[in-house]
Amino acid sequence: MAASSLVWILIAAAIVAANLPWLSERLFFVIPLSQGKRVWMRLLEWLSMYLLIGMLAIGLENKTIGSNHPQDWEFYTINFFIFMVFAFPGFIYRHDLLKHIQKR
Repeated sequence: MAASSLVWILIAAAIVAANLPWLSERLFFVIPLSQGKRVWMRLLEWLSMYLLIGMLAIGLENKTIGSNHPQDWEFYTINFFIFMVFAFPGFIYRHDLLKHIQKR
């Protein structure tokens, strides 16, 4: 598989992973909760998905190139905020749009 197609697969996986905590009512997608998820649970899941996608990216880089490029703190900060932007549709759905849908 070409490196460019792996990049697009990684971006698509990041978009899906960033939105999953806002769309699921189960804790870490397995444990059903009787009262529903709280905001801190969703943020914890979101952060764990960020770390999981980061590990996947490091693994893919090591697999395709053979080594990992050293990165400074700016790289990880930008990745964090990009992942936050990716989660925006799920966040809006959960905290704004769902209320309007349930009213109808």
